[in-house]
Amino acid sequence: MQEKDIIIDSVDLRDFFGAQNEKLLKIEKHFSKLKIITRGNTLKVIGEPAEIELFELKLEQLIKHFNRYSGLTENQIERILSVEGDEVINSNHEDVVIVFGNSGLKVKARTHNQRKMVSAIDTNDMIFAEGPAGTGKTYTAVALAVRALKNKEVRRIVLTRPAVEAGENLGFLPGDLKEKLDPYLRPLYDALRDMIPPEKLSYFIETGVIEIAPLAFMRGRTLDHAFVILDEAQNTTVQQMKMFLTRMGKNAKFIINGDATQVDLPKHQTSGLNDSLNILHSINGIQIIRMDEKDVIRHRLVKEIISAFDSKNKEK
Repeated sequence: MQEKDIIIDSVDLRDFFGAQNEKLLKIEKHFSKLKIITRGNTLKVIGEPAEIELFELKLEQLIKHFNRYSGLTENQIERILSVEGDEVINSNHEDVVIVFGNSGLKVKARTHNQRKMVSAIDTNDMIFAEGPAGTGKTYTAVALAVRALKNKEVRRIVLTRPAVEAGENLGFLPGDLKEKLDPYLRPLYDALRDMIPPEKLSYFIETGVIEIAPLAFMRGRTLDHAFVILDEAQNTTVQQMKMFLTRMGKNAKFIINGDATQVDLPKHQTSGLNDSLNILHSINGIQIIRMDEKDVIRHRLVKEIISAFDSKNKEK
């Protein structure tokens, strides 16, 4: 056991730890093996040397975030504390912007695996991002596509997903084709609206620079000079996935997103995503990135819900 005094003079601890020390309590819960005592602007920490060293490192990151953004939410504390080892979020990583969106929005890769997506697309023509909801797969992929278009690395963006779970049967929905499709493509529209001004986005869609279409519309095409994203890929069949992947043309980038645990296909059908992850992992030029609860940047409960379901599945 070791005892160490950590003097904090760069923040007001009352502001930093919040009313009734609720943020300190959250930090203490994460470092349950340590005893932490506050005395003025000093923290007395008692525990194993390695645990104290990690605590100091995390505390430094929390203070940097607090000073930079004039605040620190419980979700941000959870995200910073949950990153392991050399994946600690530091100031250099936080400053990396994928693309500048509307109204000064800076679209950033905020987690380790989101940053892996950014670096992977520079050295691979096809990447698979597999993981649960809320990990930023779609948003990061769209940001990379918009960046490539703005930098004139590609001539167009093609965004697609299975229109309806278990087979793209649109007939029972009211309205024309566009009205039928819009609910299923809404997450892609929403991401684009954050990154491209409305008038320009409308122009791009009208002229085909940006195409948003159901997966069935990809059949028989060759996609050259395009950045192509397949979303909700777990709901493709093996045949649909093979059809999509073989649309790849010259100077094209493909990102395939999906959650292998949320397959909505009939039980007798194999997911095209799961099949591809098993058979394509060793091909040069294809990289697979596995997202997990550490990448969740939604409400803290989303991360806890994912962990609870994962624990239940492991027990089966």
